[in-house]
Amino acid sequence: MKNLVLPLAALAAIGTFALPSAKPAQPAQPAAPSATTSVFHCQVPCGIYGDQMRIAMLLEDAATIEKGMGMLQAMDLEESPNKNQMVRWVMNKDTHAENIQDTVSAYWLAQRIKTPAGGDADAMAKYHKQLELLHRITVAAMKCKQTTDTAHVASLRALAKEFSESYFSAEDLEHLKEHSWDGK
Repeated sequence: MKNLVLPLAALAAIGTFALPSAKPAQPAQPAAPSATTSVFHCQVPCGIYGDQMRIAMLLEDAATIEKGMGMLQAMDLEESPNKNQMVRWVMNKDTHAENIQDTVSAYWLAQRIKTPAGGDADAMAKYHKQLELLHRITVAAMKCKQTTDTAHVASLRALAKEFSESYFSAEDLEHLKEHSWDGK
């Protein structure tokens, strides 16, 4: 009986355990997202997407990672660095790298990059190239978490640009160049 108390208490606490009653149970209400819940596109077929915005967000995350790396490198040279600030910059840098990884998986891979139908060899080659680039972006973001080497940020930017060139139309690329790459 002692081993049964905790599991029952846990089930009752999350609302999935109920004793039979004469009244039908009310359907559970969905939980409101918490402040720590990652918010991504809804993943229902709504047709509302912000592809250019996702690339701009990736580049903004990369800029934040780069700033964090610079701050950490500067603090590392101090005689008595503020360890609290160092921890905060590491956490900030890592959060932005995770944002990139989450967006690649939950937005691009889950929703936007589709396997071509019909066996078109050129379409399959483009699809495989996009998968490779998204994988490389994810790995570069991981390396940004592991180090303070800004070469990984440069790699993120270059990969985002290369992916964009494989995904967007010439008009969309021009818009991205003007607003996200600062004309670079």
